[in-house]
Order: sequence, then structure tokens, then C-alpha cells
Amino acid sequence: MIKTEICELLGIQYPIIQGGMAWISDWSLCSAVSEAGGLGVIAAGNAPKDWVVDQIRKVKEATDKPFAVNVMLLSPYVEEIAQAVCEEEVKVVITGAGNPGKYVEMWKKAGITIIPVVPSVALAKRMERIGVDALVAEGGEAGGHVGEINTMALMPQVVDAVSIPVIAAGGIADGRGALAAFMLGASALQIGTRFLVAKECNVHENYKMRILDSKDTDTEVTGRSTGHPVRVLKNKLTRKFKTLEKENVDPAVLEELGAGALYKAAIEGDMEQGSIMAGQVAGLIKKEQTAKEIILEIMDESKELYGKTGKKLGLL
Repeated sequence: MIKTEICELLGIQYPIIQGGMAWISDWSLCSAVSEAGGLGVIAAGNAPKDWVVDQIRKVKEATDKPFAVNVMLLSPYVEEIAQAVCEEEVKVVITGAGNPGKYVEMWKKAGITIIPVVPSVALAKRMERIGVDALVAEGGEAGGHVGEINTMALMPQVVDAVSIPVIAAGGIADGRGALAAFMLGASALQIGTRFLVAKECNVHENYKMRILDSKDTDTEVTGRSTGHPVRVLKNKLTRKFKTLEKENVDPAVLEELGAGALYKAAIEGDMEQGSIMAGQVAGLIKKEQTAKEIILEIMDESKELYGKTGKKLGLL
């Protein structure tokens, strides 16, 4: 069994963290991943406090295993959510879209393990200085909001720059990606796109089918001109985005175009005008499985591949 310092830090069996995907990572997926030995994550997104609290309580009813809440720092409800995770005695918080510095002291007093997502070495160093417990280094291959640097280049540089555990995200969907990330210095893996097709994932069936039908070239990044680039599957919405960006329209027009688009895809199943956030590994994913089957398959593949590769290179 692969055990790392992240397993010890979080109290989990396998070094796999389910990505926090807004409108998708609810109590059902979260509890299934945690019950299977990984770290399930509730994505607060732009949801209000009441919804997040309800999800937390449902997870606690479904499992006694550790889980996390992903706090999106640009949410209009972030202040309420930051307080709610303390009130509900959440043990792990993963943050995205900003600097969680103003909440670190409060969360530390509540005994919360804090793990920010970072896209660069500079932000990784800054997060370590403010006292976080670990980092997610997310490469540009990931689905949703992304940075500029790819995982293969980002991971070893972040690992060299900080002394706290680093979790790899972006471009990981099977044992090959997992083993590569571990070789780059990862203490764990954050995986989003593959869990989209978990049987316990409540995303719209149309969304799942688009993932399962994807090819290697089916994703692209929109919104670079707004400062909020997003990796999604290509459709009518992305083509409109690309056209407007070439015309150098006001970024506010693009922001309005994207407002509510993820909800359209994830909840309503609109595959043309919805934002189908997915990583570049979507083309690798060809079957629906339970969360447990996904975790065990990735772990088994990585261990088998380690042995085969070691023998091939004369290392074992």
C-alpha cells in the first residue's frame, strides 16, 4: 500500500484527494470518496452558507471518515463559509482563487488543516510563510480555473521551494499519471475529472457522457483576457468566447457570458451553452465506476507500473 505524509496528516488510507468542483462535488461524491479511503471534498463554490452546512451534515451522516470543504475565496459568501467550517468542526479546508491569509488564524484555532491551491512557486512560498499545512500545486492541464504552468514543470519547482507536503493536481487520471506525480515529489494526488464519472457523482448525465466521449483535443482554455482562464470542453459557448476574445471586447461582456454557465452544464445538462469544465485527461476516461473502484484502480496501476518500470530500467 502507498502511504505518504499526507495520509498521516489527513488520516486517510490512500493519497488521493477528490477535486472540489462547484455544483458537482456534493455530499454524495464527497462521502463516497472518503468512505473509499481517499479525501472527499465538498465544493462550496458560490453557494450560500445554508447549502454548505447542509452538505457538511449530510456527509457526517454518511461517513465517519475525514473529508474537506473547498472554500472559493472569491465567493460572495466567503466570510460566512469561513466561519461555518469552524462551527461545523470541519477538519480540512482546501482554498482556491486567492490568498486565505485572513482566515488562517481563525482556522488554526479551530484545529483545521489548511491546504491552498497554488499555480506558481511564488504563491507557494507565500502560503508556506503564512503557516498553511500543505499545498495543492495545480498545473494548467486541470479542468476549471487554471494557471499557465503545466504540472510536469510546476510540481518539482514547488517541491524544491517549500518544506511542507505538496499535492499534485492537473493531468492525473490513472496509475501512470499518479506514479509520474509521485516521482515529481508529490505527497498525494488531487483528481477531479475522473471523479466526474463516478457512479456517486450527481452531475447531469449529459455531462458524464461528454467526458466519456471526449478525445485528446477536446478541451480548450477560455477567458484568458478576463484574467480568469478556464479549461472546458469545446462547444458553442467556447466558440463564442473565442470569437469575442479575438475582437477584444470588454472583459465585462465575457464575464456576463460565462455567468451561470457551469450550472447550465452540471445541473441542467446544457452541453452547448453550458461551461463543461474538464481537464485534458478527459480523453483517457472511458468508463463509469464507483469512487472506490476508481481509487483502487489508480493505486493498483501505479504499484504495478512502478515494478515494471523499475525492472525495465534495471533499478529493481
